Parts: sequence; C-alpha cells; structure tokens
Amino acid sequence: MPEADPQVFEWTWCLLPVIAAVIGWGTNHLAVRMLFHPRQERRILGLRVQGVFPKRQKALAEKLGQLVARELFSMEDIRKQLQSEEFIAHATKTIEAKLDEFLQTYLMETIPIVSTFLGSDMVAKVKHALVECLAKAVPELGEMFMSHLEKNMDVETVVREKVEAFSSDKLEEMLLGIMKKEFRFIEWVGAVLGFVIGLVQLGILWLM
Repeated sequence: MPEADPQVFEWTWCLLPVIAAVIGWGTNHLAVRMLFHPRQERRILGLRVQGVFPKRQKALAEKLGQLVARELFSMEDIRKQLQSEEFIAHATKTIEAKLDEFLQTYLMETIPIVSTFLGSDMVAKVKHALVECLAKAVPELGEMFMSHLEKNMDVETVVREKVEAFSSDKLEEMLLGIMKKEFRFIEWVGAVLGFVIGLVQLGILWLM
C-alpha cells in the first residue's frame, strides 16, 4: 500500500482556516435565519422547531406595548404640547387664515350685499374679534381632545394588537430593515472567528 505524501497533508492542513471560516459563517447565517424560520412549528428529528420571532411574536407585542405606553409615549406629553404657546400661536394663525378665506372669498363674493353694509375696516375688526375669541378656546379644545383620547385610546393595547397582527413576512421585513447590517456583522464575525480557530489548529498541527 503506497505511503501518503506528507506534502499533500500539509496542503490539506492549510485549508483548515478556510473550512473553519466557512463553517463559522454558515453557522451564524443559519442562526440568523432561524430567528425568522421556520414560520410555523415543525418537527425535525423529533424536536419542535420554530423561528424565534414567529414563536415569540405575542410576547414581543406585549412587551412593545408596555414599552411604548410607559416609556416612549405619554398622554401628558401630548397635553403639554397642546397647551404650549407655540401650538396656540400656530392654531391662531390657522384660524386667522381660515377666517380671511371665509370673509373674503365666501362672504363677500357669495353674498355681495354684505360688502355694502360692512366696509373693509369693519371686516378687519370682526375678524380680529373672532380670532381672539377662538384663540382663547384652543386650550379648552386641546383639553377636550386629550380627555377623549384618554377615555377611548389605550396605547398599550393598540401597539400590542398592531404587532400581533403583523404577518411573519412583515415582521421579518421590519426587523431586517432595522438590523440587517447587524445580522451581516454577526455572520462575518463567525467567519473571522472560524478562520482564527482554523489558524490555531493549523499551528498546533505544524508543531506536532
């Protein structure tokens, strides 16, 4: 029986880092894929296997609902914005613009006889009075709006139901859109670590 050529073994050893890098990349790639697949529970070699996110979607939806409602979204923050001077000033400008449109476009053009009794100065005074009156009602309307939201909108429930209703495809698309680079990084880290481990193994074989 012919003896094996030592040089052949040496070249084979040199492939160890490459093989280890491929295994490391493939393992991490499979791990990332298994975050989303299989979408439905399957039995593989007697084990129940399902993607992490499809399996835990309900728990994820519940946690997201709690996070948004308690940490990220606050009805009190909205109330402060609606009561702020900036919002009131913006609302006042909008009211003034709409009153201008009503008085100049609708009232004067649709009912021309009004211009006979109301001069431009009188129209300006009427508009100013109406703007002041309606501007004072803005905070009250904001409070009414907030009261309605607090009674009829449960942020935690809305977020939970929305996330639970996501299809597996939609959930995967959303998470990949956010973390695609990170998942790729994990895969390449596996390749690099595998290559380094292969180099260590190669070094050990050369020393033997």
